[in-house]
Amino acid sequence: MSALFRLTNRSILQRSIAINNAFRTIKTSQKKEDTVTTIVPTTKEDFAKPDPRNWVSYGFDAKDQTEDRNVTKASFFFSVTLCLVWGTFVWSYLPDTQMRDWAQREGYLELRRREEAGLDLVNPNYIDPSVINLPTDEELGDTEIII
Repeated sequence: MSALFRLTNRSILQRSIAINNAFRTIKTSQKKEDTVTTIVPTTKEDFAKPDPRNWVSYGFDAKDQTEDRNVTKASFFFSVTLCLVWGTFVWSYLPDTQMRDWAQREGYLELRRREEAGLDLVNPNYIDPSVINLPTDEELGDTEIII
């Protein structure tokens, strides 16, 4: 069924191309200088040797077509292949410079040591309470305390 659908779409497309090509040859202007015509390449030789008058620059060199193509290809090679692909590869396999993995490992080792020793996981008196200076009730006044 899908092959039949593709076949009918292809024949409709070919008919519409043939109709459009027939209408493209109609010229309405009396002056030959006012009419713009383009040569559509139809053979392999036409594709191999494009007309330099129809050249559109990529924006790197507006005067030399080969220089424009070379710079375009080089810039895309360096930006996409070297920067994006290899840059992402190198960035993902860089060593842990901020020691995040080491800190997490040390935390798990300390938790395991405290569990085996029967201690609390976090010491409630990590800082000595006598060192902490808390304000009195008079100094706090009507300040709302959220716990």
